[in-house]
Amino acid sequence: MNRKVYPKRMKILFVTVFFLFSMLIVRLGMVQIVNGQSYEKVVEKKESLTVNSPVPRGEIYDRNGKLIVGNKPQRAITYTRTSDTSQEELRKVSKKLADMIDVNIESLTERDKKDFWIWMNPSEADKKVSASEVDRIQSEKGLSTKEANQKIYQLMLERISEREWASFTREEYEMLAIYQNISKGYALSPQIVKNKGVSITEYAQVSAHLDELPGVNVTTDWTRSYPLDHTLRSVLGDVSSTREGIPKDLLQKYLAEGYDRNDRVGTSYLELKYEDLLNGQKKKVKNIIKDGQVIGTKVIQKGHSGKDLVLSIDVELQKEIEKIIQEELSKHIGTKGSPYLDRAFVVMMDPYTGEIEAMVGQKVKEILPNGEVEFQDYSLGTYTTSYESGSVVKGATLLTGYMTNQIKPGERIVDEPLYIKGTPKKASWFNEWGQRTRRISDLFALEKSSNSYMWKVALRIAGSRYVPEAPIQLKGDAFRTFREHFAQMGLGVPTGIDLPGESPGYQGTAEHPGLLLDFAIGQYDTYTPMQLAQYVSAIANGGERIQPHLLKGVREPSNQSPSLGSVVYKKEPEVLNRIDASRDEIHQVQKGFYRVFHGREGTANLFKDASYNAAGKSGTAEAFYKGPNMKKAQPTYNTSLIGYAPFDQPEIAFATVVPWSHQKHDPYINKTISKRVMDTYFE
Repeated sequence: MNRKVYPKRMKILFVTVFFLFSMLIVRLGMVQIVNGQSYEKVVEKKESLTVNSPVPRGEIYDRNGKLIVGNKPQRAITYTRTSDTSQEELRKVSKKLADMIDVNIESLTERDKKDFWIWMNPSEADKKVSASEVDRIQSEKGLSTKEANQKIYQLMLERISEREWASFTREEYEMLAIYQNISKGYALSPQIVKNKGVSITEYAQVSAHLDELPGVNVTTDWTRSYPLDHTLRSVLGDVSSTREGIPKDLLQKYLAEGYDRNDRVGTSYLELKYEDLLNGQKKKVKNIIKDGQVIGTKVIQKGHSGKDLVLSIDVELQKEIEKIIQEELSKHIGTKGSPYLDRAFVVMMDPYTGEIEAMVGQKVKEILPNGEVEFQDYSLGTYTTSYESGSVVKGATLLTGYMTNQIKPGERIVDEPLYIKGTPKKASWFNEWGQRTRRISDLFALEKSSNSYMWKVALRIAGSRYVPEAPIQLKGDAFRTFREHFAQMGLGVPTGIDLPGESPGYQGTAEHPGLLLDFAIGQYDTYTPMQLAQYVSAIANGGERIQPHLLKGVREPSNQSPSLGSVVYKKEPEVLNRIDASRDEIHQVQKGFYRVFHGREGTANLFKDASYNAAGKSGTAEAFYKGPNMKKAQPTYNTSLIGYAPFDQPEIAFATVVPWSHQKHDPYINKTISKRVMDTYFE
């Protein structure tokens, strides 16, 4: 019987083993054949991951190929942690690095040092809160475990004395600073440990001990350099550091575009506007990981620097204008007649292409004890700040009169003081003290800068007529009519300049009849210097409102500095709209502007002997100034001047604005700046 049972049991055992082996073979087949690729990817992801390595940003040049913004190479020490790097491993690396390099510890706070003390002295830290206190806190109703632990930890922090947390050595603080830095980095993304002031000794010492410093590497980094110092600095913009990474307000946008959180990006102005061009293509590097440590790297895609930008700016012209403005402002700043004068602006642009050849803003930074004035770049103010501009808008007022069929080119109107019921007498500056009346043409109205002529044009547009001692009755929406027509010329609307943060100027909200008259002579709404440059360009070129721009072209990065790389893109002129006026009507304003600069009674006839045959319009506006420590705004004047040259074939247009230039006696600083600027350009 036993002999019969034994073979039977053996048969069952063999069948069972066969069945199990069959199941194992099938399972192995599933793993290798069906899911093999998926598991290979998981292993590859764990053992060797691809990361992006930053490359230098594109450089920025002026129209003549002169470097404005470059990249300065600098030695750097980096750390790359894995997803499972422990706190203890980070601590060991930090300690070793602290023995080899000096790092800045100024950013460490008292809280950082207390946290570090707890970390370094866990047993003593536990004694800061008694067992009974821990039990009491943990038994409090409504407190979660996490909240209870936070409360206990807070008690520890409060009970650490200054003697305790201030007892660390500088090397220990450096270890803390390094630890804080590398622990905040993202897994398998190189984190800068130090890239400013890395000495040759530090670089060599770290290089020699890389085998003892898992995750640490030495490399070459870059920082933005500005060969021209402060020139244009306020509009060039800034780039974030690796510590800052992507600003919070831009984070989601850039992450969606493939950026890493600690990437350096443009955060303002030109650097922000052209981030997509300047950023370049990052190098892709595969980190080879063994036993949880990065043991090597392999380049799988070469990166390249960002594209180079060529601006329309002529930096030599820009610097000369900066110097002119500083010299002219220094003559009057702080004087009795100009107590609030502290800035001036000049914009120069090609009236046919919109290329900005200079955009200069200078602002007082400090008046030194010896009386010398220290200035700062305020170029961004040319398109972000606006001011009452005065009579420079009278060309726009005349064109509005032509376009609404309220006056005709050459029409004569009586210039006389206006006596409107309920308001003080209103008169042209040259007719303020008399009762003189004279019939003048639109051309003379521009040449002599007649207020009365413009007021009567405004009254016609408002469906009214001047009647002495009678109130003004406005019909229709005269303010909207004016603003819509002014907008055609670039006044009161964004110019479209390729920089973020442009101001459209300020539009007054009240619409009293007297304010309409103020509007017609440039003493109500405010305009930026850039808007004035666009407006005078539209008159100079025959009626086209051109978009002003700084970008002239884009080039491939070049390895043969200072020569530029091949052309990638060339900016073409963009016409935003055409003024709805006939060529004859625009030419009439041009002739009036010519008489301003050349006529016997022209308000800017200091240009009459200039070889470049210029035309334009001056302006003075009543304004108010209120400084940070002033309780009440004080009356003052803004002065401005717009123009272009040569008259027959304009190649350059300009706008000069000097806010709060004087109180009583006009020093004509707007005119002297403008004349010197134009002389310099045509030299």
